[in-house]
Amino acid sequence: MKKALSLLAALSLMASFTACGGDTSETADTQSEASSSSEAATDESSEESTSDGSKIKLNVYAFTDEVPNMIKKFMDTHPDFAAKYEMNDTQIPTTDGLYQPALDQALADGSVDLFAAEAAFVLKYTQGEASKYAAPYEDLGIDVNQKIKDAEIAQYTVDIGTNPDGKVVALGYQATGGAFIYRRSIAKDAFGADDPATVSAAIGGGTQSWDKFYEAAEQLKGKGYGIVSGDGDIWHAVENSSDQGWIVNDKLHIDPKREAFLDLSKQLMDNDYHNDTTDWTDDWYADMAGTGSKGILGFFGPAWLINYTIGKNCGGSAVGEGTYGDWAVCEPPIGFFWGGTWLLGTNDSQNKEAVGEIIEWITLNTEEDGLQYMWANGTFNGEGGTKDAVASNVVMKKSDGTLDFLGGQDMFDAFVPANNYANGKNLTQYDEKINSFWRDQVRMYTSGQKSREDAIADFKQSVLDELDIEAE
Repeated sequence: MKKALSLLAALSLMASFTACGGDTSETADTQSEASSSSEAATDESSEESTSDGSKIKLNVYAFTDEVPNMIKKFMDTHPDFAAKYEMNDTQIPTTDGLYQPALDQALADGSVDLFAAEAAFVLKYTQGEASKYAAPYEDLGIDVNQKIKDAEIAQYTVDIGTNPDGKVVALGYQATGGAFIYRRSIAKDAFGADDPATVSAAIGGGTQSWDKFYEAAEQLKGKGYGIVSGDGDIWHAVENSSDQGWIVNDKLHIDPKREAFLDLSKQLMDNDYHNDTTDWTDDWYADMAGTGSKGILGFFGPAWLINYTIGKNCGGSAVGEGTYGDWAVCEPPIGFFWGGTWLLGTNDSQNKEAVGEIIEWITLNTEEDGLQYMWANGTFNGEGGTKDAVASNVVMKKSDGTLDFLGGQDMFDAFVPANNYANGKNLTQYDEKINSFWRDQVRMYTSGQKSREDAIADFKQSVLDELDIEAE
């Protein structure tokens, strides 16, 4: 299958690119200039060190500076490796669709050793039309199956990173399994207590049903609160709990659980259970700061939503400022994941063993000098840094996930089980575009602009016009 998109093919890397630093393109908040162009990333990767002391270049493609910074840390902590190799990194943001065309050209040229792919498009490179470029981790010298078991890597990340031949070709370093992130003060007012067990029970945590959640929404309404900011706040849980993805046997498929989002969204709208915001807008952020039209109990999301979104839009940076410190996390009604970045080596690389050493240190090492432990404990850039959930449950179980932002709660108590609920088998490489069409039509229906039947019909037509697939 091909995307019926003709955009960006003529764009070249002669332009000056900037890259966003952070965990996803939406949450990124730092920028750095691209360190090289694909023209510079040529046959240098296969050159051996010469007598004049030059190093072997490892050509890395990424859409933020996050992975390049990890590789720099690896080299800083592995001087023998750094004496032989150096990184030639190309950073191109996903903004306006720039990253994938540039990466695809470099892969076709055979000028990439290691590259990053985010959840929105990773399946293209692990299981889809560009999967031929991805090298199995075992070909990089990694005892991958044993190390996945030893590290207790979240299964959904393994499923996403497994190619059609059953070989692992990509793993992530973050865990993006989702929890329910809620305001303590609102929970206490509505439910009588703010501890995670009480709130989880109130919203139906772990039930795999929305029934208790909507009962809690009615209870909150009686106190003048909304349960979520907008319908987008439940979408990722709906999407990732479905049994099948948008495309089955090369045909468009609407899983019953995804179709039910029409009704779930309308129930929120008709009963005034939310503030009817759209995610990634000012109104959405206002609800994080407690300045929206009515107080909102919470948001569904992974640890990165706490660190890079709610934390930066809560109206303060210390307990007592804005909503800082008034948050906690608990088990959601429906298990899900949202986002993440996967690392892949290439079949064309002449430096597979070196690439394997880097990837293993980032994605599978569970020791205190490995990336996962540093990331979980906020020590990557020194003490007191941002703590994040990681792919290894072993690492999280031995790490300190307490946050002042969460009133001193250890977030790993919620995010370790969240990893186990997440499902990575219902994605397609076209989800980003199809999800956009679906959510637009759902909003048209819930706002009364279209009937349910017309919204579904128009969604189907939009997808069929965009992609070279058939209707179910």
